[in-house]
Amino acid sequence: MARPPSPPVPQQSAPVPVFKLYGEHEHWLTPDMVHCETIAERSVLHNWQIRPHQHHGLFQIVYLKAGKARMRIDDDEFDMRAGHVALVPQMCIHGFRFAPNAQGHVLTLAYPLVERRGGDAGAALLALRRPHLHRLPAAEEGAGMHAHFRAIDREYRSVAVHRELVLESLLAVLLAWLARQIAPPGTQALQATRGVRHFSGFCQLIETAYAGQHPVAWYAGQLGITAAHLNALCRKTTGQSALELVHERLVLEARRNLVYTSMSVSQVSYALGFADPAYFTRFFKRRTGLSPKAFRARASAALAT
Repeated sequence: MARPPSPPVPQQSAPVPVFKLYGEHEHWLTPDMVHCETIAERSVLHNWQIRPHQHHGLFQIVYLKAGKARMRIDDDEFDMRAGHVALVPQMCIHGFRFAPNAQGHVLTLAYPLVERRGGDAGAALLALRRPHLHRLPAAEEGAGMHAHFRAIDREYRSVAVHRELVLESLLAVLLAWLARQIAPPGTQALQATRGVRHFSGFCQLIETAYAGQHPVAWYAGQLGITAAHLNALCRKTTGQSALELVHERLVLEARRNLVYTSMSVSQVSYALGFADPAYFTRFFKRRTGLSPKAFRARASAALAT
């Protein structure tokens, strides 16, 4: 799967927009590495529909307190109901259709803040490779998290003394609680904190280098560990090898390009580092059960409904 010497430059048509905040191309005005707003504040400006988009370097937490929503993740859709929390890592294509009575909060956190204040919990959250939908428990713990989101929103809007300290402390508690809820079983079993950080670092490396067609040894070298150690860590955490995780990310990007751009199959294959479009087609079909053309046709039909 080596790169061709001079692959053609793929041309995209109407690519999925990358925003800091939906609909805005500038950074938010406050110096915080966190932005907090109600669902209604932004959604009402867009007829309660947030079209598919991406964020770079931002981790988003969408909490639906009341009402309903339909969440789009890449080429799939999911229902959100009251009490659901959606966790969206960077560069995941996502969108929402909220019911007009929807209530809740949207937290947007810069990755450095999640790393700094979240510690091991932040590393576990940043290791997420796809958006995750979690339902708050109906018991006392869930009620406590309802109140916690309100406290974050209240502190974010305040100008009280020590605001930054209180706000980041509230966020640290939220990140720890969320990491506890969504951590894969293997992550719980990791012996050392270093293992969590290595796996998180590997996931972030994949995001920046998946199209480079690098061997597992290259990723391991970037992390300062052996390929065998990296494979063992990945299998313990996800049940998949390191190479399988890289291939999973390649397929995800291929799916995104096939659904949201007008790139030809050949252009998609070259953009992902494949020298031979025919090999890319076989690679894609082995992992999805469909050829790229068939997958695109099915996704287009689904989007049209």
